[in-house]
Amino acid sequence: MKVILVNGSPHEKGCTFTALCEVAAALNGCGVDTEIFHIGHEPLPGCRACGGCGRTGKCVLGGSVVEFIEKAKSADGFVFGSPVHYAAPAGAICAFMDRAFYSGGAVMRFKPAAAVVSCRRGGASAAFDRLNKYFTINQMPIVSSTYWNSVHGSAPEDVRRDLEGLWVMRTLGKNMAWLLGCIEAGKKQGIGYPAAEERVRTDFIR
Repeated sequence: MKVILVNGSPHEKGCTFTALCEVAAALNGCGVDTEIFHIGHEPLPGCRACGGCGRTGKCVLGGSVVEFIEKAKSADGFVFGSPVHYAAPAGAICAFMDRAFYSGGAVMRFKPAAAVVSCRRGGASAAFDRLNKYFTINQMPIVSSTYWNSVHGSAPEDVRRDLEGLWVMRTLGKNMAWLLGCIEAGKKQGIGYPAAEERVRTDFIR
């Protein structure tokens, strides 16, 4: 089993990375392989609603989104991490997830996911809520911990002193490993994915 942890911070080895490493270590301790995927620090364009992915099967803007979707095909679970900017996830991770979920949501469907946020002081719960919405619209079980998945600090050394935050990260990793094990056991017993109904689209104006 493998979990991809997406680092949505412009800082490859900053506070968000520190939190994700704690989750990864707990997953590794439970026998789950991990990979931390950094989206990069270059400007990341948002979805243009061009419909190109519907014709080609992948986001036509390319870059880290296409690379991630290829990796996601063989992954069993995901953790998306972001710093908190103005009580919201960083703009780059939102652009990344908009494109990844629109163009490649099918390869993540039914796979467990979790969000992790890092803030100096406040705004964590609002950013955490925003990230979780990607999972609920894509039929992905959300993995929980003992509190909202957040750490605090302005630098990695601050995060390492946030003992409660690190405990929350470790618990998240263990809970993710447990759920992945349950899903694997279910598959061996012949329990498949839920049967899908034909989608119904309703506009509120009619």
